Amino acid sequence: MTAAASDASDPLEAATQATRSLQGLSTELTARVPQLLEAMRSVGTGLELHSTLDRICETAAELADARYAAIGVVDDEGEGLSDFVTFGVDEDVARRIGHRPDGHAGLLGALIRDPQTIHLADLSTDPRSAGFPPGHPPMRSFLGVPIRVQGEIFGNLYLAEKRGGGEFNDYDVHMVRVLATEAGIAIGNARLYEAARQRERWIDGSVAVTTALLSGGDADDALTVVAEQARRLADADAGIVLLPAEEGGLEIVAVSSPRPVKSLGVVIPPGSAVVKELLDGEAVFVADASTDPRMLSRLTSSYGPSMILPLQSGGRVLGALATPRAHGARQFTEMERTLATQFASQAALALMMADAQRDRERLAVFEDRDRIARDLHDLVIQRLFATGMMLESAQRKSIVPAVREGVGKAVDELDVTIQEIRTAIFALQQGPAEAPSGLHTRVLREINMAAVPLGFKPAHRFLGAIDSTVGELTGKNLIAALREALSNAFRHADASRIEVVVDAGVTLPDGSAGVRLSVADDGIGIPEGGRRSGLRNLARRAESLGGASWCDPGLGEGGGGTTVVWEAPL
Repeated sequence: MTAAASDASDPLEAATQATRSLQGLSTELTARVPQLLEAMRSVGTGLELHSTLDRICETAAELADARYAAIGVVDDEGEGLSDFVTFGVDEDVARRIGHRPDGHAGLLGALIRDPQTIHLADLSTDPRSAGFPPGHPPMRSFLGVPIRVQGEIFGNLYLAEKRGGGEFNDYDVHMVRVLATEAGIAIGNARLYEAARQRERWIDGSVAVTTALLSGGDADDALTVVAEQARRLADADAGIVLLPAEEGGLEIVAVSSPRPVKSLGVVIPPGSAVVKELLDGEAVFVADASTDPRMLSRLTSSYGPSMILPLQSGGRVLGALATPRAHGARQFTEMERTLATQFASQAALALMMADAQRDRERLAVFEDRDRIARDLHDLVIQRLFATGMMLESAQRKSIVPAVREGVGKAVDELDVTIQEIRTAIFALQQGPAEAPSGLHTRVLREINMAAVPLGFKPAHRFLGAIDSTVGELTGKNLIAALREALSNAFRHADASRIEVVVDAGVTLPDGSAGVRLSVADDGIGIPEGGRRSGLRNLARRAESLGGASWCDPGLGEGGGGTTVVWEAPL
């Protein structure tokens, strides 16, 4: 065994010293100089890092006539290997060997701890050797040379099994050391190029996320874009967005994964150590999510290295972003952690800007609705009221009965119109979150559904702010009562006209505020001895809430038909 006393830290100086050491040597080595120069040229082509490592392995094996070659990339802590690139070992052999070496033991570990050239005739006899795992091809001769990039150890170049059964000679050592120096320069360039490309990809991803969040589209879709971009950029197995849950902790609100997942909607409890760190604004980096005690095993059993980053901006934590890799995948580099943290900060800022934009849009809607409501109240209703007064005056002065009757009907229609406008004003004054599922909307839905079997659409009026004053339980029962009353009118009344009135401003017999539903028709009325099961159901439903239900005369001539009245406390 021989070991170099020291390896020059400066790449150019090392290359110069190594090349000078070739001078004056045998004609055999001199004849191999063109091969070395060609190898150096080959190593220096291309900028993609992993293909550069593959090319270095292949070139070194050809230069030293070795059967196998590998490069072990030292991790950020300088204690093991973060990557291991091989040449000469086919996929079947690699599959039999199993996991890649970690560099914590054996000759590979020795080269990490003491990065100097190691030259062995039979590595199995060296006390530092840890042997081979099952399925590993036999190897005897060994040559290990450190690779430095800008004066720092990047990794080590390993050569094994000199073809022909001999050992690597001094000529091989000299040329491989020169090649390792050139490899360091090529790797440095490739790393710079890869770093620039990585930054460009993360910047593009941040732009895509910002655009999605500020486009004014659906918030859930925008969060899915955040998860998708994070998974793609981090080369992760999943991208997960978590936001604060109502009951505390963090809820998974968006997931991007190539496989179906069942974690959407899962809440990470507030007592979790990870949640506490995230809400304190601290990033969490996990070496193996499947074994880390801080993680939820039922969600992370298939994941390995993971980054969980707080979405924070201006000192405010809005949520978290997780990018776990598959079990057994490589660890995240320092640069990946830095870029991901910056991406999370940009996404958090975009989230805050999107929230502010939505608030401004909601405020603009509220202001516009308030303006419309004021105009309806101050202008339209006042003019209609004044018109009604004029018509009533004209009615009193008229001596023609038909004219008096016609004017009276017009005044009644104006009163109905005024009530409908007031209902519209109440609806405009309610928040947008109330409107889609409000009682007003549900009543209209029932009326429209009943219009199909009836063959005509019942008239309707709303009095008072029914959406904001009627409680959920009373509202559900009122809808059921309306459905029953409309069904009875269709099946039994033979009506040609139906009018539905919902009044949220009535006072119940006990003095409490209530809501009253009236469904009036001009049908045949309730026959003597007819079935009363539907009416009894209405009465029971009202009484269970502290209200009542009864029947009055209808809309037909002389009170013909039926008016079903149902009322209950708000």
